[in-house]
Amino acid sequence: MAKVAFLGLGVMGYPMAGHLRNKGGHEVTVYNRTLAKAEKWVAQHGGKAARTPKEAAEEQDFIFACVGNDDDLRAVMTGPDGAFHGAKAGAIFVDNTTASAEVARELHVTAQKKGFAFIDAPVSGGQAGAENGVLTVMCGGDAEPYARAEPVIMSFARACRLLGPSGAGQLTKMMNQICIAGLVQGLSEAIHFGKRAGLDIEAVLEVISKGAAGSWQMENRGRTMSQAKFDFGFAVDWMRKDLGIVLDEARKNGAHLPVTALVDQFYSEVQKMGGNRWDTSSLIARLDR
Repeated sequence: MAKVAFLGLGVMGYPMAGHLRNKGGHEVTVYNRTLAKAEKWVAQHGGKAARTPKEAAEEQDFIFACVGNDDDLRAVMTGPDGAFHGAKAGAIFVDNTTASAEVARELHVTAQKKGFAFIDAPVSGGQAGAENGVLTVMCGGDAEPYARAEPVIMSFARACRLLGPSGAGQLTKMMNQICIAGLVQGLSEAIHFGKRAGLDIEAVLEVISKGAAGSWQMENRGRTMSQAKFDFGFAVDWMRKDLGIVLDEARKNGAHLPVTALVDQFYSEVQKMGGNRWDTSSLIARLDR
């Protein structure tokens, strides 16, 4: 059992912290900007609630974070009451936020200067993956602290791997989002086409999902997309944030991402339709309107 802090109890962080406590058996202290949510978590799972990230990090072996973006991450790590000001020497930070590779490298360097380790460890699997403890975790950082952190991370994961130095986890998550953007757009067009052709969409999906066109998106979202149900977790607003990070990184490294850029604009159309909080499968809505 380790002493663990978890910063950020959103739709992902709340169940992830729960798995650290219940499945991992760790001693968990939680922090959330809204204290009432942290207190609710403690009432449900036990552990402790802290009023600041600094307080949460004190005397912890591992400090996890899952917040909104680069600015949120800097605030909880290096802000006036940030966790870097409370952590002990030798502590390992594991950041599950989807953020830029730049902020991951920045915090890695700062952590090293203070005697900590910092691992960027964004996740894939969505709200359902977090709730069921079966997330995929993509990590960047140094091998020795990663080896110590991996068994703790596996409390909420089914797969976890170190993919390179600091920033590699975030770059891998960018690849993940590029793949999802293209897949969801292709699936949206296929279902839209099938509807116009008068086909039985559910029957068609059952057949083609067993062939070369099959994908997680088709298996898990195809039917609900055809039924215009878009309340399955990861929101369009968050996907646009992620794709913005991807496109910014592509401008830096010279990668050409024409499909990703186009799908990002399609998601902006969904936002204009009022679909900010719809899940990412709602791309089909702009075709069916």
